[in-house]
Amino acid sequence: MALRELVPAATAPLRLATGDREVVLATVLPLALPAIVRADGQVLLGLQVQARSGDVSRDLAHALEQAVGADPGTMVSGGGPPGPGPRLQDLLDPAAPLEPTLHEDFGFWLEGDGGGRSAEVQASMERANTAVVPTVRLAGVEAAYWCRIGDRAHLRWVLPDAEDPLLDGLARLAAAGELPLAEGTRYAGSFRAHGLLVPVWDLPLDKPAEAWAGPAAAFADRLAAALAADAPLTPAERRARDGIRGRQLTIR
Repeated sequence: MALRELVPAATAPLRLATGDREVVLATVLPLALPAIVRADGQVLLGLQVQARSGDVSRDLAHALEQAVGADPGTMVSGGGPPGPGPRLQDLLDPAAPLEPTLHEDFGFWLEGDGGGRSAEVQASMERANTAVVPTVRLAGVEAAYWCRIGDRAHLRWVLPDAEDPLLDGLARLAAAGELPLAEGTRYAGSFRAHGLLVPVWDLPLDKPAEAWAGPAAAFADRLAAALAADAPLTPAERRARDGIRGRQLTIR
């Protein structure tokens, strides 16, 4: 979810359930294409594309099927909504972890020295590069991303927990004064997308992204303890929960 909605430029190798075709997941491809087959047969699968069927996973699987069956050098176009068929997770090896690599720009679009790129692709890359938000994936925790937007820094963290228990856990921390990531930080609210919640903290700009790995790990421990609590919420915790819920923004 982070690669689709939050991270500007990243890639991650995918392992198919059958066959040995080399497939790489990419946040964005030139011209917002759903897939590209390179000259060497490698498939680039674009994640940040317009949904056509209402099921993002089915759209991605359809683009991947088209790319695997296409000739080298093909740019797979979107077309209409796909019919019934497998979803992306049905085509992938479930045992293979997703290990994203973040990039400063979209140079990964280019093959070799990039000499064969078209003017259209070049223009698309230049436009995309100007919009890249500096982003760093934190070590030691899952799906937590530091980013700098203008003169502000933020931590955006995609959490895997179900929304209602997660809101309870965050409310317990808020009532105890433990919702900030660390001193000098502020819980800003959360995004909601694809059934997951993405808390966001405002961070001071005078510390590098790597400095927040420790505070994030400590927060993860606090949250785990709060999620394990089974006592009913206190009145203060219920008020905190209402406040946290009121600071949600749904990404559609």
